[in-house]
Amino acid sequence: MLRRRGGGGDGTSSAYKMREKMLSIGDDFWIETGAGQRAFFVDGKALRVRETLEIKDPQGTVLLKLKAKLVTIRDVMTIERGDETVATVKKALISPLRDRFTVEFKDGSEWKVQGNIVNHEYEIDGPGGPIARVSKAWFRIRDTYGVDVAPNNDDAMVLAVAIVVDQMSHDVGR
Repeated sequence: MLRRRGGGGDGTSSAYKMREKMLSIGDDFWIETGAGQRAFFVDGKALRVRETLEIKDPQGTVLLKLKAKLVTIRDVMTIERGDETVATVKKALISPLRDRFTVEFKDGSEWKVQGNIVNHEYEIDGPGGPIARVSKAWFRIRDTYGVDVAPNNDDAMVLAVAIVVDQMSHDVGR
């Protein structure tokens, strides 16, 4: 994983380029493939009661919605597909050595996100092994990091998790 730059559908990993600290209410941006092609559009919805972001395909179809919970003891965001919550991302209350997040899916499965979140050097692991790796090491461009998604995963969901983790880690208003 993490060295090939394929499209994911043929059993190879998929690499995406993300902007660091990209999210604030009202911000819109493209997520590009490792080859520089526009793969997903992130629409930051302004003037909403709570933070809402939409991940769209290049044609504008909404694939996932990311929403922040209004009042919680710890940071929590949900990921919706259609009108249904499919995943909940929670930040660990106490994590002395590494930043940690848990992604709980509606079907009962769980992903673990841990590593140096603030510096964009972390892994996403599921019950079957590695899901993705996030790293700034692949880019010399300032404020850019990569997300390398292991084969046979839902790329949009993995990128949604990376966006939520970035939002929860860098949002000073929280």
